[in-house]
Amino acid sequence: MKSSCFAAALLFAASAAPALAQSSTGLGEVVVTSNRLNARYAQQDRPVIGLRRQADSAVMQVSFSSDSRDEADRKREIHAMLIAAIEKAKAAGLDLVTGSFELVPVTATNYKEIPHYGAGRVDTSQASVMVKAKLAGSITGAEQRVKAFVKALPKTGRGIINENGGFTLTIVNPDQYREAIIKLVAEDARQQAAVFGADYGVQVTGVDGQLSWSQVSNTDVFLYVPYRYTIVPK
Repeated sequence: MKSSCFAAALLFAASAAPALAQSSTGLGEVVVTSNRLNARYAQQDRPVIGLRRQADSAVMQVSFSSDSRDEADRKREIHAMLIAAIEKAKAAGLDLVTGSFELVPVTATNYKEIPHYGAGRVDTSQASVMVKAKLAGSITGAEQRVKAFVKALPKTGRGIINENGGFTLTIVNPDQYREAIIKLVAEDARQQAAVFGADYGVQVTGVDGQLSWSQVSNTDVFLYVPYRYTIVPK
């Protein structure tokens, strides 16, 4: 299945962030470009029939770093900035999340599980999360909200907060669209077979395959199953 809340490439945060407490019972919200079959933006090899819809959210990676000489001070400063971001995100109508495929909320309970890694120098540490904004139209509104939020975040000690890269789309529970997509495939297959007359029918395969998806515009995703059909004489 291709990966469920905006760039054509996978955010660095998605590969560096921990899974934390991800659910093992189905998908929640997933990152569109973090897909299982490595589909690219506007890929050319997907089936024709599927479901196009607006993504649920957009996420941007944000890094929290410190170059204080003492490692304990760096850790304390990064944690202080993270907890402040968590507290302010709710008031701004935003969420902090992490995860390379399925997104997990970053909360006051688990934020210390976010790993710290080097940021170019021996005495510099950094932690990254993603800021998620729900989509309600164009990407511009989400971008403005996130950028204003990041700009207003308080810094602690020698701490620095940076945006990294652009936005990536997310989808909540993509499997919920599976039945609707299969119905679209069935209807298209019937219509195409009818063109050849009453003596022809259709054989369909692949509809039991994993649901897949890819980004097709700044705000839209295309969900599909790997179906194939052949028009044959009855």
